[in-house]
Amino acid sequence: MVREEKVLEALNRAPLFQSLGRRKLQGLAKRFVDRTYEAGEQIVTQGKGGEGFFFITSGKAEAVREGPDGEKTTVNTFGPNDFFGELALLDDGPRTASVIATEPTECLVLTRWDFLSSLRDDADAAVKVLQEVARRFRVALETL
Repeated sequence: MVREEKVLEALNRAPLFQSLGRRKLQGLAKRFVDRTYEAGEQIVTQGKGGEGFFFITSGKAEAVREGPDGEKTTVNTFGPNDFFGELALLDDGPRTASVIATEPTECLVLTRWDFLSSLRDDADAAVKVLQEVARRFRVALETL
């Protein structure tokens, strides 16, 4: 029960899930798994398939995008309460950047199939999540 409360607290801090009710969040919380990464370890790899959504509970990581010329650019940094991989919840396309732990990092991970399974019975929740993903996408585009 302590782990479930920890996951619920984390989900309540993620804008992607804030619009979901407690009951839906409780069901979703049970589907997250804990993952630990060492400094320098790749959490996700650009160009590879996505495992799902990552919520950082401790540690730090950075998103690095490699251009066609091989030049690497840090496009984002993440710390506790940050998350990434929301697009991987919606499609199984390749990752747009690598995310690398810059110090020991703990994450809660939700796979795409678990996410989709949990939303199939709740169209309102699905719409709210899609609206938040669209909002984040617009913000990302504005920074380019």
